[in-house]
Amino acid sequence: MAKALNDGLRAAMERDPRVLIMGEDVGRLGGVFRITDGLQKDFGEQRVLDTPLSESGIIGAAIGLAVRGFRPVCEIQFDGFVFPGFDQIVSQLAKLRYRTQGTVPVPVVVRIPFGGGIGAVEHHSESPESLFAHVAGLKVVACATPGDAHWMIQQAIAGDDPVIFFEPKRRYWEKGTVDPDLSAAPPLHSARVVRPGSTLTVATYGPMVRTCLEAATAAAEDGQDLEVIDLRTLSPLDLGPVVESVRRTGRLVVVSEAPSESSITSEVAARIQQECFFSLEAPVLRVTGFDTPYPPSRLEDDYLPDLDRVLDAVDRSLAW
Repeated sequence: MAKALNDGLRAAMERDPRVLIMGEDVGRLGGVFRITDGLQKDFGEQRVLDTPLSESGIIGAAIGLAVRGFRPVCEIQFDGFVFPGFDQIVSQLAKLRYRTQGTVPVPVVVRIPFGGGIGAVEHHSESPESLFAHVAGLKVVACATPGDAHWMIQQAIAGDDPVIFFEPKRRYWEKGTVDPDLSAAPPLHSARVVRPGSTLTVATYGPMVRTCLEAATAAAEDGQDLEVIDLRTLSPLDLGPVVESVRRTGRLVVVSEAPSESSITSEVAARIQQECFFSLEAPVLRVTGFDTPYPPSRLEDDYLPDLDRVLDAVDRSLAW
């Protein structure tokens, strides 16, 4: 995935000279996860900018650049570091195009490595996606595979709206195929069935897609045919594939690393209950992180949803 993102950023920069990359250590170092490795060498310091350690300054500068016609891509080193820039994102970035009745586009992409599973210290493993999805004016997406990462980052950069681009950091080193044909890439703001099934629907996104696919494989050994849907876009949510699936299966489990309170999973559950009430054979169940601050790394395995927790929810739904 890291290489796929790097190639996607490179392709976007080659295609459009207005695309800039900016953030802490993105240039000479290539980013802490090496996502921007080699880009400053090839495109120069005027297009790949090492910034001071100031997330508010990074976002504020990017807004100014976007207003002047550039297409900045900001890297936030870790999810927990984004909050000093949260005011700029919510108060300015999300509102400027609306405030100007569409005359001032703000094509800023904010890349945020998110989620746990890497054994990091405090502030380095968070799941803040629900905070951004709640803000009108922002588009919020989460890639889950190298193929999606490659095309979604290019699609996000090409749009005229600000995009919060979540990257599951513990999946950076996982491999997958990347189709070089842009016409084969699904639209940015669309969900996708990644495993067809008929017994029960599982909806998820980001780092939990692989976990849910593994759960579906395990469930198949017991004769359960799970359909897994990668939401991909968190705002706006594309629930068409989920609605169609639940109307066939009658059951839904929604999975996310984020806490359950006021979350993406609760929004999906509420809307599916509304759209599919007469098709549901069991309540919509959720498997999430706990409603606590993210724990020390030694407790990650207890905090993060795993295969067993997903299968437990599947069993409870099927037994209803």
